[in-house]
Amino acid sequence: MSASVVETISGSPWFSSLPPAEQSNLAANSTLVRINVDESLFRRGDPADGFYGIVDGRLKASNVRSDGKEAILSILEPGNWFGEMSAITGWPYAHDVIALETAQVLKLPLEAFHACMQSAAFAKLIAELLAQHTGLLYQMLEDATLHSTRARIARRLVRLAHGDATLAAGNRSDIQVSQDTLAMMLGISRQTLALELKEMASKGALALRYGKVEIVSMDVLKSFDD
Repeated sequence: MSASVVETISGSPWFSSLPPAEQSNLAANSTLVRINVDESLFRRGDPADGFYGIVDGRLKASNVRSDGKEAILSILEPGNWFGEMSAITGWPYAHDVIALETAQVLKLPLEAFHACMQSAAFAKLIAELLAQHTGLLYQMLEDATLHSTRARIARRLVRLAHGDATLAAGNRSDIQVSQDTLAMMLGISRQTLALELKEMASKGALALRYGKVEIVSMDVLKSFDD
């Protein structure tokens, strides 16, 4: 693996929290996989084959119904590591992971993953990663059952400002997500989303741009969280 790839993944919050020896071991045993736009890294029901970390590019985790309706669960950005549940349990993957743009992903094969799990430090951080991902699923369930449509939109935009699944400490003002994608993430129609975003924009929370949403005021946006 090239030094530039190792340097890039060293900026990942999860990877950087590993002890140096574990970082070196993971990097040495991983391979770099390139995925083109709309190609899948794996599909729902595929057998587990490794643990993954994104070097560059963005992917989506989603499920598609038999009638073609898609639910986007999360946007996965550089620094995200995932696939730990299936790697631990051997269960098939529970969703599709598909490239939204050309991406490079590190793959730690199952045999190497289980060898790394013999380290208490590595196993502890895998447990923390699994807990973080489980917490995100509970948040999504809470959003769907307890909050209004506008609050759900606001809450998801706040999470997207922190990298969605990454949950970085800092936040960004430009959210690179189309309205079609955001509607699929929330399970609402494109028309409903457009009306809500227009109203939120009129109150000074955000501005609508081509292919993205700009957060003008995080405080106003958070005020919609009922």
